[in-house]
Amino acid sequence: MTSPLHDPPLFPHLVIRSLEAREDEPCIHLAGRVATYGEIRRRTSQLVQAQRSRGVTLGTRLAVLSKNRPEVLTNLTASLVNGCVITPLHPMGSFSDHAYVIGDAEIECLVFDADHFSERASELRAQYPNLVLLGFGPNDVGDDYLALADQYEPAPLEAPDVRPDDLCTIVYTGGTTGRPKGVLMSHRVWQAMTWIQIAEWELPHELRMAIATPLSHAAMSLVAPVLVSGGAFYVMEAFSPAGFFDLVEQHRITATLIVPVMLYALQGDARYRTADMSSMETVFYGASPMSPAKLAQAIRDWGPIFYQFYGQTEAPMVIAHLKRGEHDLERPERLASCGRPVPWMHVALLDSNDQPVRPGASGEICTRGPLVMSGYKDLPDETAEALSGDWLHTGDVGRFDEEGYLYIVDRTKDMVITGGFNVFPREVEDVISAHPAVSMVMVIGVPDDKWGEAVKAVVVLQPGHEASDDLTRELQQLVKSHKGSQQAPKTIDYVDSLPLTPVGKPDKKAVRSGYWSETGRAVS
Repeated sequence: MTSPLHDPPLFPHLVIRSLEAREDEPCIHLAGRVATYGEIRRRTSQLVQAQRSRGVTLGTRLAVLSKNRPEVLTNLTASLVNGCVITPLHPMGSFSDHAYVIGDAEIECLVFDADHFSERASELRAQYPNLVLLGFGPNDVGDDYLALADQYEPAPLEAPDVRPDDLCTIVYTGGTTGRPKGVLMSHRVWQAMTWIQIAEWELPHELRMAIATPLSHAAMSLVAPVLVSGGAFYVMEAFSPAGFFDLVEQHRITATLIVPVMLYALQGDARYRTADMSSMETVFYGASPMSPAKLAQAIRDWGPIFYQFYGQTEAPMVIAHLKRGEHDLERPERLASCGRPVPWMHVALLDSNDQPVRPGASGEICTRGPLVMSGYKDLPDETAEALSGDWLHTGDVGRFDEEGYLYIVDRTKDMVITGGFNVFPREVEDVISAHPAVSMVMVIGVPDDKWGEAVKAVVVLQPGHEASDDLTRELQQLVKSHKGSQQAPKTIDYVDSLPLTPVGKPDKKAVRSGYWSETGRAVS
């Protein structure tokens, strides 16, 4: 074993030091309750002791299934301090989704929200009889985790014996292409991500961070920068435009993290124009492409407060970023960019032979550096493919402009080939989403006897607008005038909503399957 002489402080060390540095300052607000840093520190100690009393200790595989509640955060800090390997389960997932992850990740302990997931915990125990169950509150299927913790006196927190390359989390991909894959992420990944966030993320001096996404997932990416900065979490039990605006106004929120569909929902709400957003200094956004037209509108209405991050599960969140000042309305084309690569990661555009493309050309976005995963769990072939040539292949096609800004053309797997012509759906989506009647749009390829694939747009309309043949022709003409007739959708379907993956991305796989189900394959 190598010497720890040059090991940096890791995620558990950062958590402990942050909790020890403060006492009475607020740390987390949820449903009218406020917990201070001192209270979170003491509760973390009690939960660590409760875990250990049930055999949960260094290296234990632990999954979390819960709606947003304060215990999600304290369980996270406790699990990190205890040296567990953590896997979040999405609260909207199905039983088959959860059962698959429990088995694939070799989960030994499930921490669950007893108010909402006791039945699911029981179903999972039936399939995995040795699963240790710790519930947030009284339940009939496992231990009352909170009552168990109450039996212990708080003690000083001690960091686990972990090294940078030891496993910290197994996080599952969104599952848009087949079964989700378990991404093995070391302590090195989370430590590097925290360094980059602290250095680059333009965090407000007084950090009051609104959590509008599932805390079980968001906390892993935000807990370290918020705690190290001495900030506080303001957690929504569930996202809604009204609830979000209330939270911002009542607590003078200074930062939040959203996915694009949340901004679209806020813009479609009656309070979008009247809510007091003056306290908001930074809106972090990512996970899927943002409509440049809707982003420009939000900047005009709320000011230059938007900060984009680009990454993926295999190299999370901070491969590249578009900072607040780079959201330049005088350069509207830049709003389609995901910014410049961060200084701590290598980023290159490579061709199919893992060679750099010529300047100005498009290629697959590849990266290497401390953010990159260790691999996919028990999938050596997929790991070798993703990490071929000692690069992480993101599957995104991108290009750099002359100033070094990175533009994602599209996903390699989403490209539509129609009559031998390549169509990148994102470019078409950006055009259609600029129309005032359109709330959301997804562009896919569907079977076509003549063209092999035909371009189809699936559109969600803004409130007050109705589908019509005239609107369809108008949208088709809009694309023709901007991108040419080859890229214009042959047909447009209007729907009430689009399905989303567990991480809030529009689920193209689910939409596409409805059009390809009778062909037996997803390409023509």
